[in-house]
Amino acid sequence: MPDFKNPLAFVLLGLLPLLFILRKTKIFTRISFYSTVADWQGKPFNWSSPFRNFMSALSHFFLSAGYVVMVVAIAEPVIYRQERVYTSRGTDVVFVLDVSPSMAARDFQGKRRIDVSKEAITSLCMQNPGISYGLVSMGGEAMVSVPPTEDTNLFIERLNQVQIGSLGDGTAIGTGISTAVYHLASSGAPKKCIVLVTDGENNAGSIHPETAAELSGRNGIRVYALGVGSSGTVPIDYVDPVTGKQYSGYLNSTFDSEALRQIAKSGQGRYFEVLSASDLSLALSVISRTESTSQTYHTKTSGRDFYPLLLFITMVCIALGWTIRRIYLQEYV
Repeated sequence: MPDFKNPLAFVLLGLLPLLFILRKTKIFTRISFYSTVADWQGKPFNWSSPFRNFMSALSHFFLSAGYVVMVVAIAEPVIYRQERVYTSRGTDVVFVLDVSPSMAARDFQGKRRIDVSKEAITSLCMQNPGISYGLVSMGGEAMVSVPPTEDTNLFIERLNQVQIGSLGDGTAIGTGISTAVYHLASSGAPKKCIVLVTDGENNAGSIHPETAAELSGRNGIRVYALGVGSSGTVPIDYVDPVTGKQYSGYLNSTFDSEALRQIAKSGQGRYFEVLSASDLSLALSVISRTESTSQTYHTKTSGRDFYPLLLFITMVCIALGWTIRRIYLQEYV
């Protein structure tokens, strides 16, 4: 709800109906000079144009609207917003997101696996402020898209920039987990975890996934594995970001869920089988509750002042009303 710094300004709105009453009672009238243009036997000249009447009414509307908006601007409306400023550190979470071509399969009610994954991760981040999120993109190799940060907007921006096939074909799960461990091992967060989101088996990279998961566990970092997608033949389409070539067809979707279970077990975490968007949201919610920490914070109140915007609208309305009456109707305002 908006608040007003100077609410007494709304008293000025009473001048509009007062002016209307004074004119109706003819106490206050415009200065006018009547003249009749006609020949000796003809009828007096009468200018009656529907479009002219419409433009006259429109000019009155703009001038009245400009006055109303000006009064609201004088009242100085402001919308206050409260936000939490955390004074203690929360959990560090790094997502290892599979960006191999198979993640373009459309088996989530017509949506691609990677798009559903991005939506669920974004929703989780927006609902849990104070947590540091990081992202490792994983394909035939792995790279850090964004290190753990509390800047949720930056994280979501980088997440949305991730593209299918940007790291080649293949799935280097071991390399992806190791990259995440490297950026979490020295963190001073009270809890640290890695969330692996993949639909494939490890078929690239020189590091075995279980070795990487064990390394993670030894550094106090839990590994959660999410196996997304269904088995069988599913439609797939994506555009290669390197060549610009479009690929479409069908994918014979299979992956070893037991291998992902073993990765999660070695990383002292848990495996989730994800067959729908609701399964994915539920899995991330469970992980969030498990890895949550108690944080201290204070509330910061900030306000957005609408005076400059309303003043600009006032000038636009008055300028439009004046232009119609002076230029088109050729009347003095």
